[in-house]
Amino acid sequence: MGSGRKRKLHLSKIYTFSCLRGGFKEEHSQIGRPGFSRVVFCNEPNSLEGGLRSYGDNYVSTTKYTPASFLPKSLYEQFRRVANFFFLVTGILAFTPLAPYTATSAILPLIVVIGASMLKEGIEDWKRKQQDIEINNRRVKVHRSDGSFEQTEWKNLRVGHIVKVDKDEFFPADLLLLSSSYEDAICYVETMNLDGETNLKLKQALDVTSSLHEDAEVKDFKATVKCEDPNANLYSFIGSMEFERKQYPLSPQQLLLRDSKLRNTDYIYGAVIFTGHDTKVIQNSTDPPSKRSNIEKKMDRIIYFLFGVLFTMSFVGSVYFGVSTKNDLEGEHTRWYLQPDRAKIFFDPNRASAAAMYHFLTALMLYSYLIPISLYVSIEVVKVLQSIFINQDIHMYYEQTDKPALARTSNLNEELGQVHTILSDKTGTLTANSMEFIKCSVAGTAYGRGVTEVERTMAKRKGHLAANGKNIIDDSDNNLPKSSVKGFNFHDERIMDGNWLDEPHSDVIRNFFRLLAVCHTVIPEVDEDTGKVSYEAESPDEAAFVIAASELGFEFSKRSQTGVTFNELDPVSGERVERVYELLDVLEFNSSRKRMSVIVRNEEGNLLLLSKGADNVMFERLAKRGREFEQTTREHVNEYADAGLRTLILAYRELNFEEYERFKKRFIEAKNSVNADRDAMVDEVTEMVEKDLILLGATAVEDKLQEGVPDCIDKLAQAGIRIWVLTGDKMETAINIGFACSLLRQGMKQIMITLDGPEIQALEKEVEEKHVISKASKQYVIRQLIEGKAQLTSSHSEAFALIIDGKSLTYALEDGVKQLFLELAIGCASVICCRSSPKQKAMVTRLVKAGTRKTTLAIGDGANDVGMLQEADIGIGISGVEGMQAVMSSDVAIAQFRFLERLLLVHGHWCYRRISSMICYFFYKNVTFGFTVFLYEAYASFSGQPAFNDWFLSLYNVFFTSLPVIALGVFDQDVSARFCLKFPLLYQEGVQNVLFSWNRVIGWMFNGLCCAIIIFFFCIRCLDPQAFNKDGKIAGLEIVGTTMYTCIVWVVNCQMALAVSYFTVIQHVFIWGGIALWYLFLIIYGELPPHISTTAYKVFVEALAPAPRFWIVTLFVVTSALIPYYAYNAIQMRFFPMYHEMIQWIRYEGNSEDPDYCNVVRQRSIRPTTVGFTARSLARPNTPKGKNENRTTK
Repeated sequence: MGSGRKRKLHLSKIYTFSCLRGGFKEEHSQIGRPGFSRVVFCNEPNSLEGGLRSYGDNYVSTTKYTPASFLPKSLYEQFRRVANFFFLVTGILAFTPLAPYTATSAILPLIVVIGASMLKEGIEDWKRKQQDIEINNRRVKVHRSDGSFEQTEWKNLRVGHIVKVDKDEFFPADLLLLSSSYEDAICYVETMNLDGETNLKLKQALDVTSSLHEDAEVKDFKATVKCEDPNANLYSFIGSMEFERKQYPLSPQQLLLRDSKLRNTDYIYGAVIFTGHDTKVIQNSTDPPSKRSNIEKKMDRIIYFLFGVLFTMSFVGSVYFGVSTKNDLEGEHTRWYLQPDRAKIFFDPNRASAAAMYHFLTALMLYSYLIPISLYVSIEVVKVLQSIFINQDIHMYYEQTDKPALARTSNLNEELGQVHTILSDKTGTLTANSMEFIKCSVAGTAYGRGVTEVERTMAKRKGHLAANGKNIIDDSDNNLPKSSVKGFNFHDERIMDGNWLDEPHSDVIRNFFRLLAVCHTVIPEVDEDTGKVSYEAESPDEAAFVIAASELGFEFSKRSQTGVTFNELDPVSGERVERVYELLDVLEFNSSRKRMSVIVRNEEGNLLLLSKGADNVMFERLAKRGREFEQTTREHVNEYADAGLRTLILAYRELNFEEYERFKKRFIEAKNSVNADRDAMVDEVTEMVEKDLILLGATAVEDKLQEGVPDCIDKLAQAGIRIWVLTGDKMETAINIGFACSLLRQGMKQIMITLDGPEIQALEKEVEEKHVISKASKQYVIRQLIEGKAQLTSSHSEAFALIIDGKSLTYALEDGVKQLFLELAIGCASVICCRSSPKQKAMVTRLVKAGTRKTTLAIGDGANDVGMLQEADIGIGISGVEGMQAVMSSDVAIAQFRFLERLLLVHGHWCYRRISSMICYFFYKNVTFGFTVFLYEAYASFSGQPAFNDWFLSLYNVFFTSLPVIALGVFDQDVSARFCLKFPLLYQEGVQNVLFSWNRVIGWMFNGLCCAIIIFFFCIRCLDPQAFNKDGKIAGLEIVGTTMYTCIVWVVNCQMALAVSYFTVIQHVFIWGGIALWYLFLIIYGELPPHISTTAYKVFVEALAPAPRFWIVTLFVVTSALIPYYAYNAIQMRFFPMYHEMIQWIRYEGNSEDPDYCNVVRQRSIRPTTVGFTARSLARPNTPKGKNENRTTK
């Protein structure tokens, strides 16, 4: 197309109806009742009646906090976590005489951790505040009662104000469109900020207000609008306008939503209906469903377990302390140094029970280091950094649309490595949603010689393709030239270039393409320099139909307010002539009607209803005289479905004037009814005319598979992930797409659950009662499910595929049946649900999630997938052709389905392993530290004496051991990305949760306990009460405690070095830097005055550093503490390796390029029930030659 300036067209009101200019029917109105109570006095925002209603202003705040509420509210959020609340309690107790350490050392770590989280919250909320300020201070022209308009901020708008919005400006509130720069009061609106769609929407004002074209004319405009109350439905608006003592119905066609943008229109005048938080976009801005990963939930349970251990330790110690205290005045007085005869209450033998209770509180504070105080904040930091790596992965960047991967939430990173079942949409997800008109059936004759991807796959499956991929049956069709017109890939000389005139049914062909040129909602744009027409369509299908009609000689060129214009070849003169059809009504498409119609008057004055829709709703609406080509058309439609094509049936009828008048009268009543049932009433009226149709034929468009889909599905299947496809397509189309993308394969038995069997069809003809048919249908579905399950249990080696249609799915999801359906489905290698509605998609997702108790992932690209995405544990949105609704409701957004392979198998596996290892290590290092404290206190007769200096205790989790674990969570890799993709079964470690099982967590805790025992007893035996240096000085508390602490810092950091699989410079700096930081701190802290450094005063410089025993003990203890883990790990990896360790051996031994060796390992991921072309190729030798796939049809 040329780059010249585009001519603006005066377009008609596509979605409004000319018949709506009649009067308002009061008896249908619900205005004034609950839900419909809003009254707006247009151009009178400051009137007395308007003021009494006290509607909100237009100021919008999206912040979570206010300056006054930030501190209390954010503190409440932080202390809702049980661990933080526990540390708050112990911090308060630290101010009492019970504390075994100073209050400052107890409170400071809590302040650091809570402060870091609050700072993060504050920064995020400040960004939201800045955005709110920018939006609220945008300016718009508002009427000032004297016919003039002046600029004001958005936040100053009130309900009833009249505003003027210029081209390319955003609408400041929800406005009632009064008029525009076009004579017919239309305007173009871009709603990308609302639903992500880039195509323009057409809006049109009422005729009675369309004459407002000058600012001065607004001065005398007065009207009263009564409408629905604020709600979140973007696509509905019910109301009426009283103007000049007449009532006029209002529809969504007159409503301009806040944050949408005015396009291709110089200006509009609008009345403010909803402001601020009452606007529909703000009403929709609720938080998405809260999702927490399974690992986080399990981590909470582990924290509770540690609390149980902590309370048990404290209780046991307190009981022992109470008994010992009671015996202090008796026997040998072993604790004579406590002076029991003069002891205060904490050690008073006469009040031993009270002393034990006080000791219990002291012990809780002392052993609290079992609980990792910095765990939550460290995990938040790690997940944010992991998300940044996902977003910056160049291998998931789609250059054509300039869209990288986007992790919209970091809460679920590790869930990406635990996906058990994927539930996928088909159109726009597996396929490109880039429609090409490739075939059609007109008057019982099939046209179009193109070969689809699915046909190639089917031919290859049946052995009709040679190894080089050429079609042996008809090689010439494979070499047809590719059309340069996007959306058109049709080749058939019989009807191209005007040759349709020579066909036997040329009149039917003409009506067929006329219908394609007229029956649509496409907006044309004409380039003034080149004269070429381009089209703005709501869907790729619509565009493909109009383009096909244009390429075959029926070029749709423009819309006027009352008609549709197209050019066609005149069979008499042989020249192109312009045809103008008067457009009377548009009966819109929706998911329940599954069809669209227009009522037009042709140039001869005949009234025509032109209709197109799904075959299951169109064939039943044909007249007896209109079924001449039904049988052959059905056959063609089934063939097109087998070829993976999307089909629509085209039909028409002539209307007589009286019939149209009756329809028009009832249609006016239905459209003028201002209540919640208006759409249902309109649908009921349209049934009056959408009947007795005459069949013209069928269209077939190809939606090609996205690049890399079969490879991706193959890898995901090898990883052991189950894949379900939920689609609205016909069963035959879905099945053949399944073969094309390797979801189905030869030799796989198909269990088909359908209500298209002869038994149900005969019952539907004989019985009229719906409940009888419904009951019989349910029993029929149950029987098929039971028989399918019997087949499944009778064969454990064969692969099964379950295919179920939408009608059957309705009954399969009912209580009492859904468990049977789930048991059958999870036993199959693949599941395809056909003719599924958006609600059914969400219900199936909920069933799988609840029934399997495994992680589910839903992936889709359209608004009809939103429920499914929000219901699943993880929602993946594809930023495709159908707008951004799915992306805006998703947890992670990607541009192509094939990126799911890397997202799950690489990033998912890494994130799962990193988070699991990180949490296990956190518990390990805290158990090591906490039990060392416990053992020393037991050694000190549970006297409440800590082994370490106060600040040693406080800074352990915050400084000396925190950074290495964060580096582990961000950078560690057990295997490289290449090996993750080469050996997909590695992913099963996450699905089976082997890296974060209770056995593994307890194992790490046991390792920490062993380290604590070794450190404590070796240090005690080596230092206490032996001579420590050459002067014969005995090692006291300060020397023993500091030496033990040094050993702990060395052990936990060296343990990290042993556990890391992939070293980076950052990890080296954090691990060895943490140890160096300890020595540096010990020197600096020891130089402080004694009243500050207490037991650490010059302990390192004067006592530890000069003494060889300190260095020898440190080396000996650290080595001894690490030997058990090292020995266990070496034996386990050598003789009982996990899957990732097997791959590490392959890499270590240099066998990564040996195909035979690698296949031995990889074969474990290819089981008989696995789908994908790899499994298909392996299954082929076992399949008898010429035997097609088994299909069990019920």
